[in-house]
Amino acid sequence: MPAALSGWLHAFRVYTHPRVLGMLSLGFSAGLPLLLILGTLSFWLREAGIDRSTIGHLSWIGLAYGFKWMWSPLVDRLSLPLLTRLLGRRRAWLLLSQIVIAIALTGMATTDPIENLSYMVFFALAVAFASATQDIALDAYRIEAVAPRLQGAMAATYQGGYRVAMILASAGVLWIAAAVDPSEATYDYAPWRTAYLAMAACMAVGIITTLIIREPDVPVTRLISENEDYARKAIAHWNLNARITQMLAWLYGALVAPFRDFIVRHGRQALLILALIATYRISDVVMGVMSNPFYVDMGYTKDEVATVSKVYGVIMTIAGAAIGGVLTAKIGIMRTLFLGAVLSAATNLLFVWLTGRGHDVTGLIFTISADNLSAGIASSAFIAYLSSLTNSAYSATQYALFSSVMLLLPKFIAGFSGNFVDSYGYASFFTGTALLGLPVLVLVWLAGQAKFETGNSTPDSNSPRTSSDADK
Repeated sequence: MPAALSGWLHAFRVYTHPRVLGMLSLGFSAGLPLLLILGTLSFWLREAGIDRSTIGHLSWIGLAYGFKWMWSPLVDRLSLPLLTRLLGRRRAWLLLSQIVIAIALTGMATTDPIENLSYMVFFALAVAFASATQDIALDAYRIEAVAPRLQGAMAATYQGGYRVAMILASAGVLWIAAAVDPSEATYDYAPWRTAYLAMAACMAVGIITTLIIREPDVPVTRLISENEDYARKAIAHWNLNARITQMLAWLYGALVAPFRDFIVRHGRQALLILALIATYRISDVVMGVMSNPFYVDMGYTKDEVATVSKVYGVIMTIAGAAIGGVLTAKIGIMRTLFLGAVLSAATNLLFVWLTGRGHDVTGLIFTISADNLSAGIASSAFIAYLSSLTNSAYSATQYALFSSVMLLLPKFIAGFSGNFVDSYGYASFFTGTALLGLPVLVLVWLAGQAKFETGNSTPDSNSPRTSSDADK
């Protein structure tokens, strides 16, 4: 066998690691809620006659993911009564958030947006906050469960499970709704109720998985202890009682130290890194809010959207994620990151082309294929990049900060997408989302140069784990 081919086959063997495989089901649990409060919900609302501007503004529900860094220190350090003792830190928070998601999805299912849109918003917000909490705990678990060399593969299998769940939360919902809908011509609430109740029941996959998996063996590290000792000594001259001193030291270790650690480790490059994180997915996120209203307005049926966009498209994303995981291992994170940024921006222009073709299923298949394949490559590289920036002493808090920064600006801009489409049309909108990706290319290049010049691969010298420990 040629050496080059043998090398690539060996690279694919990372996907046989037990914990890498296990991320499929955990990724499924994370991926299920997202579209149910964003893309699929926007389809439901548009069919119900809700105007595009309102749908665009309601996409701000997703900003809950952008602010999760605010409560991530609690998830990182706070023990839950009984659950933490029985399950461990990560699994306790996972189980609590998954149960809340199931309950809130049931609330969405039993609410007709025409009759009470405010109730729908309340339950969607509950899903968003619980889902963001699940992401905090799950990202920490993923980072702590394996050695750094397996993070690209973990990201890819996580994306695989995530995207399978997205098929269910998008195409599955549309198929269920279409199957029990007496007429596609008029809006009926009952099919959507049935579909969303089915999605609430599917959260059982995450709950069962959380009860089965083993908690990562990552004790409180020397770095955390040192930071809290530093805080206690600084507070000592205030002459407070021991309990208050201990509480303030804990708060410093949980709330301040994770962010200070990031700034200290990266120095002047910290702002560049945060700027890259804040804009890397901007093209896809801003475009995604209007994609489902676009399908409705172009005359695609629920079955067509479900089959092409939500099943075939997601399969292409999974394929892209697998390719991204291998590329990350073979050519490095930064080169794959740059490739993903180029492809993500360029493929948005295909939607401009599709706009001029009207109802064209073949054109939709081609556009979705290219767009979702590029999104999968970009996602795997980006998750691996974010994971490489964390210190395992503060994995939940720091990753939550990065993923929050990733969403804040794109989600804010996306909230005005409906207004933009109403004023300028879909073609100008999709062109604008492609142009948003151009500054990202510059930031990736600068971040790559800075990493090369400093030799900073962001190793976690304070982590007590070894590669063999993490692989168990």
